[in-house]
Amino acid sequence: MTQPACILLFGPTASGKTELAMRIADEFPVNLISVDSVLVYRDMNIGSAKPSPDELAQYPHGLIDIRNPNESFSVADFVHLARQEMQSSHEAGRIPLLVGGTMMYFRALLEGLADMPPSRPEVRQAIESEAEQQGWPAMHRQLQEVDPDTARQLHPEHSQRICRALEVWRISGQPMSQLVRQPGPLSRPLGKDWRVLQMGLSFAQRSQLHERIDQRFQLMLERGLIEEVQALLQKYELTEQHASMRAVGYRQVRDYLEQGFSRQELLERGQAASRQLAKRQLTWMRGWDDWQTFPVAPDACNNSNFTTTALHWLQRALS
Repeated sequence: MTQPACILLFGPTASGKTELAMRIADEFPVNLISVDSVLVYRDMNIGSAKPSPDELAQYPHGLIDIRNPNESFSVADFVHLARQEMQSSHEAGRIPLLVGGTMMYFRALLEGLADMPPSRPEVRQAIESEAEQQGWPAMHRQLQEVDPDTARQLHPEHSQRICRALEVWRISGQPMSQLVRQPGPLSRPLGKDWRVLQMGLSFAQRSQLHERIDQRFQLMLERGLIEEVQALLQKYELTEQHASMRAVGYRQVRDYLEQGFSRQELLERGQAASRQLAKRQLTWMRGWDDWQTFPVAPDACNNSNFTTTALHWLQRALS
């Protein structure tokens, strides 16, 4: 039996992924599925660059607005729900198009994910309390004692992943590096069941991407990002312990509200954090296999040649 096709569209922040996905949806029978760890949250609209209500009405996306900002959403949650969305799309006679910039989600979907124990808030809180007292480098050393293989892959300040690895150890009594080698219900690689077409957006000149990033964060502030974060903190009683408030842009605004530094410093911090995010995304992409790169020119969203090239490639790939 011929494998059904699916499309993966990824790239750094502010590269024009959503705009291209919408143009693809104009030409092909696709269902859009978001691959973004922030777009899953309700009421986080400006800082996530979420498509507008009108855009979402015209171009519905799966996996947008499915959690409250005070709720957790794991990589395993994503893989499970994305596979459901993909299957529903196929059963409706349409092609799933997964679009976003959370590269860890893409990798987990492509390669499969080990069966990990679900998070326990009390265990995570205990680890984070220890980290507040001892620092994350000390927690990293603790991880080295119980799971040296995982520890070797993590920076001593990579708090989220250190915390999760220690949580897995404390809940299951097994190191994460051992569990990832065991087959589980989410461990099947995507290519076993789907013909995977991968499209990646890149920039020949990094300065062009940085300019777009800087302009976009400034526009977010002008559109009311500070007020959005204030409302979120009040409505959902959010703290720095919630993953939603550690997202780029939201974290910097939360610090601004708590620490009272200048709006200009907020702008600079947000832009710098966004550029660092893009750097990490591009690093992931450099280690990727079997994807077609589409170099983005300045003003790519309005560049008909860029869009036409991508559509022509996709037409050939799907034929």
